[in-house]
Amino acid sequence: MATINDIAARLGVSKSTVSKGLNGATDVSDEMKRKILETAVELGYTNKRLLKKEQKICIFIENMDFENSNQFGYDIVLGFKQMAELEGWTVDIIPVTPQFQRETPYGVFMIQQGYHASFVLGFSLLDPWMQEFRTVRIPTVLYDNYVKSNPHIASVGCDSQEGFELAVKHLMQLGHKKIGLISGPLDSYILRARYHAYLNALEKYGLEINENYIGLGYYVAESTRTYIPKLLEQGVTAILFSHDVRAISALTECDDRDIRVPKDISIIGFDDLPMTAYTVPPLTTIRQDRIALGKCGYYAMSCLLNRIPIGSILLRAPLIVRESTGPAPESDRE
Repeated sequence: MATINDIAARLGVSKSTVSKGLNGATDVSDEMKRKILETAVELGYTNKRLLKKEQKICIFIENMDFENSNQFGYDIVLGFKQMAELEGWTVDIIPVTPQFQRETPYGVFMIQQGYHASFVLGFSLLDPWMQEFRTVRIPTVLYDNYVKSNPHIASVGCDSQEGFELAVKHLMQLGHKKIGLISGPLDSYILRARYHAYLNALEKYGLEINENYIGLGYYVAESTRTYIPKLLEQGVTAILFSHDVRAISALTECDDRDIRVPKDISIIGFDDLPMTAYTVPPLTTIRQDRIALGKCGYYAMSCLLNRIPIGSILLRAPLIVRESTGPAPESDRE
């Protein structure tokens, strides 16, 4: 583990200058402080004074609601805190933006604030810190993201491949042959994973792979408004969705267009949000056990803190069958 002497030697300054820079002394220039902090991150230095002061870890959240029990991130945070606080950690929740990431390097922030490790939720592949995660030496756990070849990074999530295979098998048993996908843009690791899981599931069961059966769009309502009629025109009789929110939007769109679910089209979501049991009709979906995901996030972090270079943990993703899926129209089954 790097020391103050290592940083001083790299920069060609005194040990006292490095110590002052790390602790925010006013008689060290801002430029020198920046160099000292960046070098500390590069060498894997940890501020033992701050780390001993308080046992702190944090959860960084972006693009994910978490403040009440109906929101996706709530149970993930809860599961993580249940495990971490039981073992004496203080857990801070820190919402972040791309702008914050551009202005504040991840490693610098962690050293300045005295955090031992972090759990990162909701990041896309385009986020500035994703590049830094490739080389950072601070124990970091990513939800629904993956970074190769860094033993200080771990990942947790659900098995999208297994979930989509269960969904496609269920639809096949109901007679569906043309199965579509509506998803967000492929600028996140998990949306790419689910896109490929969809393609692989169709291939496994010998079903047609057709780009005209796929709709990718950023805005949820606009995507469903655009792609529901397009996929129906292609003869699609069942649609998988990358998230429940998109699937619920599709139920509303179908109702507005007098498209009967599941008689005209079957719909399957992904997540099993609390509201999915109460939609009209109740939504068939692939479940993510979010409490368990939060607990696994802490388990993976604990491994990293104990220098166990864990890679990734994937939970089972069971299919929850409700009333939004039904037999394919007769013409499709013939």
